Amino acid sequence: MEGIQHKTVGVNGINMHFAEKGEGPVILFLHGFPEIWYSWRHQINGLACLGYRALAPDLRGYGETDAPPSIASYTCCHIVGDLIALLDAVAPDQEKVFVVGHDWGAIMAWYLCLFRPDRVKALLNLSVPFIPYNPKFKPVETWQAFFGKDHYIVRFQEPGVMEAEFAEIGVGRAVLELLSYRVPDPLYLPKGNLFGHPLGGPVDLPPWLSDQDASYYATQFEKSGITGALNYYRNFDRNWELSAPWSRAQIKVPVKFVMGDLDLVYTMPGMKEYIHNGGFKRDVPFLEEVVLMKGVTHWINQEKPDDINNQIFDFFSKFH
Repeated sequence: MEGIQHKTVGVNGINMHFAEKGEGPVILFLHGFPEIWYSWRHQINGLACLGYRALAPDLRGYGETDAPPSIASYTCCHIVGDLIALLDAVAPDQEKVFVVGHDWGAIMAWYLCLFRPDRVKALLNLSVPFIPYNPKFKPVETWQAFFGKDHYIVRFQEPGVMEAEFAEIGVGRAVLELLSYRVPDPLYLPKGNLFGHPLGGPVDLPPWLSDQDASYYATQFEKSGITGALNYYRNFDRNWELSAPWSRAQIKVPVKFVMGDLDLVYTMPGMKEYIHNGGFKRDVPFLEEVVLMKGVTHWINQEKPDDINNQIFDFFSKFH
């Protein structure tokens, strides 16, 4: 990753590692699960060459950023607090920045826009649309009612359980299995048969992950562990409670949304209807475009890096 600089800065009570490259308007890249700054490697290089300063932190609990021990330290308020402090520390001259999020990074980007729209120039989010607060649907019990107890979100809830099961096959192996999941069906992780196939041979990596990429991901998670990453899932219900003051609030920044039609999020119950039949636009009134990429899975920015770089550049170019 030639030319990418790595730095660590104190933010919001933790030390946060980030990668950066380029000069110009800041683009803040927010990774998902189970990823790290490295999932944006193609975008960092691509957008830096196009006149932007790309910033990609390891979010709280991931990679080389600190992982506080308390589950309650991973709420949306903590993560948004980390991001605001990061921007204050490393880009104090830029009142507003561009933001790109994927998966959990997309969720946190929505929260960032909800809580601090004054700091966001425009948002391009990948894979996870804005899901507004609904007092009638507590997240985890709703997922369990739809998908049952073996659904990955439900299985991640009990502290220590998935950590122990992943440790049996090696946390690096578990992360690579997750990053290789590329079908549009719900992900189930039944005890004793976690990924539904024998785990003796090498991981069936997707074509967009090289052996070198896989080794880097596996090594990073073997060093950091996976508890911090799982703690995001353990705060789904707490985030729901914390967001009650923003009931019926809208996202009031310019937005472009890009998703693959083979993304397991796209096939969740009610998701297609929400995205395409007016609900998404109602909740995100400055949603300028929804791009659905055919034949593309959840790992969209790694699977189609050039296409995503072009989507980012074309959208953000409007705001200079």
